Amino acid sequence: MLSQKARYALRAMLHLGGQPRDEPTLIGDIAETENVPKKFLELILLDLKKRGLVHSVRGRNGGYVLGREPEEISFAEVIRIIDGPLALAPCASRKAYRKCDDCLDVKTCAIRKALIIARDATAQVLEGITLADAIADRTKISEFA
Repeated sequence: MLSQKARYALRAMLHLGGQPRDEPTLIGDIAETENVPKKFLELILLDLKKRGLVHSVRGRNGGYVLGREPEEISFAEVIRIIDGPLALAPCASRKAYRKCDDCLDVKTCAIRKALIIARDATAQVLEGITLADAIADRTKISEFA
């Protein structure tokens, strides 16, 4: 299940993606607009900054901007940074593989095989959705509201 932290991260990224890249956005503005606790958002943006998804700008007109174009940032990337692997169990993860404690045989485990199929399907969908896609959907939705 997607954590609340990942949902907040995605909302913050969508907010930044909807802003001009040359105009930093204050953390307080993101928090208020996206209904995210400011202190929690600070930690989230720090994680995203460490991975290059956002940049901070110091000074009187400072704030945060996206580190790359919205078309280059997938939902999968944001979720992996915040929540870790997309796999439902460590034995189905590509990057954080670990044999399950109660596994009898990794090679013949039917549960693991099913979870790998689920991981691959989830990754395919989330890697195919970019911030730009979601921002466009947000714009379409608000036009009808």
